[in-house]
Amino acid sequence: MTQPMPGSTTPAGWYRDPADPRQVRWWDGQAWTAHFRPAAPQQGQFQQGQFPQGQYPQGPYQQGPYQPARYVQPRNQLSDKTPVYNPFIWVITFLPLISILILSTWQPQFRYITTRQGVHTIDPLSMYTPGYFLTLIFSFLAWGLMVFLAYLDHQRLLKIGVVRPFHWAWAFLNGAVYVVGRSVIVHKVAPKRGLLPVWALIAVYVVDMVAVSIWVSTMLHSMMAAMGYSVAA
Repeated sequence: MTQPMPGSTTPAGWYRDPADPRQVRWWDGQAWTAHFRPAAPQQGQFQQGQFPQGQYPQGPYQQGPYQPARYVQPRNQLSDKTPVYNPFIWVITFLPLISILILSTWQPQFRYITTRQGVHTIDPLSMYTPGYFLTLIFSFLAWGLMVFLAYLDHQRLLKIGVVRPFHWAWAFLNGAVYVVGRSVIVHKVAPKRGLLPVWALIAVYVVDMVAVSIWVSTMLHSMMAAMGYSVAA
């Protein structure tokens, strides 16, 4: 590297960092400062012009702790022939339908008991049917399965060339979060594609809402019937 010319009159401004061309550093007109920022992609000219190749303003280069700029790899567009869907993302999308089928097996048989004070109250043990435990166990298994499938899907996206795909760990919060985030990133690198799992997920949740409404209505009807029988007795 050519040594800076003494007595430089270069005006203050942002110039290419002599230690890292991926960032620019602020020259205050007399010396380099500790202020820097990432260089714009394919940027040929910086503010106030650019130094001739191999020449930099005079003065000490580093006047503060040196922190290299973080390089962010741009996302390249995928080929139209590159598949963006796989079985993992579809299982994550439609898994809630299976959860509803399992929930339908839970049909509490409400029983009311009379306390010593003559008060009618629900028997808490009537809630714990085999369907209840099946629903509870499946919920934990489905959650773990979604996280595992999200990891496999994340690895598949990396394999087909998606740069920085939506991280699989978001599935720990909810499978829907991963499906939406994953679809947005894929849509960016594969325009006109990638959003189909989101629309399928919306349809799944609509079906789930209808099914849950029917299940709750049935449960309330059973509860009221049990209460009426207890009062009549």
